[in-house]
Amino acid sequence: MSSSQGAFDLSIHTARGVDGAERRTEKDSLGSVDVPASAYWGVHTARALENFAISGRPIADYPDLVHGLACVKQAAARANAEIGALPRERAALIDRAAALIKKGRFLDQFVVDVMQGGAGTSTNMNANEVIANVGLELAGHRLGDYRHLDPLDDVNRSQSTNDVYPTALKIALDSALGRLLREMESLVGAFRERGSVFAGVLKVGRTQLQDAVPMTLGQELEGFAITLADDVANLREIAHHLHEINLGATAVGTGITADPRYASAVRKHLSEITGIELRTATHLVAATSDMGSFMQLSGGLKRFAMKLSKICNDLRLLASGPQCGLGEIRLPPRQAGSSIMPGKVNPVIPEVVNEVAFVVAGADVTVAMACEAGQLQLNAFGPVVAHALLESLKWLTAAVITLRDNCVVGIEANRARLAEQTSSFVGVVTALTPYIGYAAAADLARRALDGEGTIAELVVRAGLMDRADVDVLLTPERLSGLDVSVPRLSRDGRARETGNGGREP
Repeated sequence: MSSSQGAFDLSIHTARGVDGAERRTEKDSLGSVDVPASAYWGVHTARALENFAISGRPIADYPDLVHGLACVKQAAARANAEIGALPRERAALIDRAAALIKKGRFLDQFVVDVMQGGAGTSTNMNANEVIANVGLELAGHRLGDYRHLDPLDDVNRSQSTNDVYPTALKIALDSALGRLLREMESLVGAFRERGSVFAGVLKVGRTQLQDAVPMTLGQELEGFAITLADDVANLREIAHHLHEINLGATAVGTGITADPRYASAVRKHLSEITGIELRTATHLVAATSDMGSFMQLSGGLKRFAMKLSKICNDLRLLASGPQCGLGEIRLPPRQAGSSIMPGKVNPVIPEVVNEVAFVVAGADVTVAMACEAGQLQLNAFGPVVAHALLESLKWLTAAVITLRDNCVVGIEANRARLAEQTSSFVGVVTALTPYIGYAAAADLARRALDGEGTIAELVVRAGLMDRADVDVLLTPERLSGLDVSVPRLSRDGRARETGNGGREP
């Protein structure tokens, strides 16, 4: 008796259902189930379809996860063949079937709902059954004829959902994160480019929504680029933690049912298949229950999302108006903004990015709760973690693309408005405080706001500084920090340039 026949009768019985479609009967330990004769999935998937009609989102909607599963099954087949745990002809069928799935074939056969109980067992079963039936078809056998290639005894050999699912998820997340990082780097480049264009455009800086000190629009946009580049580096570091896997752990980390040589062999093959330098965890019991890398990624995504949302808030403020707001920049007009107010154009691109950021923040809460809720040797809530992280990565990637292509690259400066604001800006008095003192500067600022004159006029009128000295200190380059040389002032007792570039009284 073959191992695939074991305790259950797996002979194929076909009939037509009430809808007239041909069906085949498959059996498991709970009894018999009829499945469509043309389906590449089987009894375990059928039960999951009945039990988990939750989100309406099949795992086919997450092709990165399906790809990750195929990679794991392919690596397992190669490792099992290498150590003699699986006949080479069966391993070859699994390998070929998994290769087709990696190319996007049979994606519609991954039908179980992403939201499921059982720590991802239904997802693993779905993958086992599809790969087995594709392999059977490749070998010229009927679907469901598991005597020749069995979903559990062959495709799942040396494995458990508890090491397959988290490993496949890490591969999926690495792929999705890689796409996000490439788009993030492009967004950073777009902000840098706009910053260089506006490098010399003076504007008013603001703190707590109040006028602060001068800066340039280029510095502001370059600041956005720098802060996002920091998140690129942070997420790249987090990706490194996704490369530790627990394949070979099987059920709880003890490696039961797996040959001692398997863990090393499967890691080697999976690294070759994915192109990722994977590491087998040093303690597989700990690794099987630990969800730390998923929480770390979720936190990194939330951090990026919140910083991106803050930047979008700034863009909306800077472009507010166009007549009665700040109006310092112009965002590309993308669509009519009102069904009642003709000519109104809204900052819809930053707004949609804000909304994505809110979803990512909520997903981080979901991931944290799911990771905390594990018990003893396993966390049962991997499926909701997969859903939350893959959805966050997908939405963030799309948000970054639309922000870059439909907003950032087309930002323009409202030069007339900026020139008007900076020409009468009282905050320039801050640059004079080292020379006239804080109290005198505060008094002059009050008088300027009362309309008694500009800061430069009031300083000279009060006899506090010569006009030539004021002009040296209030150049746009010095006000914005672009000119950091020590100023040469004409009056005695003022700062002077020294031979070594320092200051002397």
